Amino acid sequence: MSRLDELIAELCPDGVECKALETVCHIKKGIQFNKSDMKDEGSFPVINGGINPSGYIEQYNQDENTITISQGGASAGYVNWIAVKFWAGAHCYVLKPLDSILNRYLFHFIKSQEFKLQECQYGAGIPALAKSTVATISIPVPPLPVQREIVRILDNFTELTAELTAELTAELTAELTARKKQYEYYRDELLTFGDDVPRAKLGDVSDISRGVRVVKKQLIPDGTYPVYQNSLAPMGYYDKHNCYANTTYVISAGAAGEIGFCDKDFWAADDCLVFSNLNGVIDKYIYYFLMTKQDFIRANVRTASIPRLSRTVLENLQIPLLSLEEQRRIVSILDRFDTLCNDISTGLPAEIAARQKQYEYYRDKLLTFKELS
Repeated sequence: MSRLDELIAELCPDGVECKALETVCHIKKGIQFNKSDMKDEGSFPVINGGINPSGYIEQYNQDENTITISQGGASAGYVNWIAVKFWAGAHCYVLKPLDSILNRYLFHFIKSQEFKLQECQYGAGIPALAKSTVATISIPVPPLPVQREIVRILDNFTELTAELTAELTAELTAELTARKKQYEYYRDELLTFGDDVPRAKLGDVSDISRGVRVVKKQLIPDGTYPVYQNSLAPMGYYDKHNCYANTTYVISAGAAGEIGFCDKDFWAADDCLVFSNLNGVIDKYIYYFLMTKQDFIRANVRTASIPRLSRTVLENLQIPLLSLEEQRRIVSILDRFDTLCNDISTGLPAEIAARQKQYEYYRDKLLTFKELS
């Protein structure tokens, strides 16, 4: 029998009373602070409706180790533990426990209710969370020794998870850096040839065309066809496409010079240059060739208010003309390297997510009691 089981058997064998949150803690909104007086850096963070500080100021209205809940904005319902002195703005609730409940116990319990709180957002414009929703949450209130043991277990678990995450991040980052260097070395070796290999201008073996403009109001949040405009991340989704799967594209404005390859149908907007009607070269071979020219391409981006890349820079690049069989062999090798790098990149988030789920499982189990009849 664990120490927690012993305490429950001794102190609350018949169950635990559940109370409305407002009866075990004070729930107050913060005080609005003039946004123009906030700085990007300062002594005390301003906590408002978002997940991160709104800014920094030189005064505070709350002490360290305080629980907040976001009251307004897209993050309404987000529960946070602020370990430093801070200014609580008008778009967050501050929770201060009474004598019957421990501060960290209260935090762990409210954090377990975060998803439910976020589901209670209301308002068509800026979402908000009603104080009454927070006040009426039912919280089990076991004796203080039981609360302390639960806090000890959950805090230790959180600390161990944080340490493991830091170790994994350092380890996987180092491994990923080494793999990427190895990948880039072999890619450049595989795509470096002597003068005996014929070459042609990229514009002579493919059409390089600009995409078609779309306006933001035409986009949808999620859909079948991603839209690429001024970065490698989709700017949204569209209900139709103008490029087929396995097409190389280059961003010509904004993140000008960035090179992408899409393995499904997509929409190329007007700041996206796409390669089509290939003659004697295969799509992925063009992509890997351009990656070896990334520094040259970036060096030819015109830096102004909006960085831009001229299509002629790409058209005049000399691409080695290999047999289609040799192109496929090179692409196959580099695809395997790319997969290895991606496996490492996705490994860390997956491990962190697994740890978080494990913590949430034990937290919810520890905070579930037989209710006193």
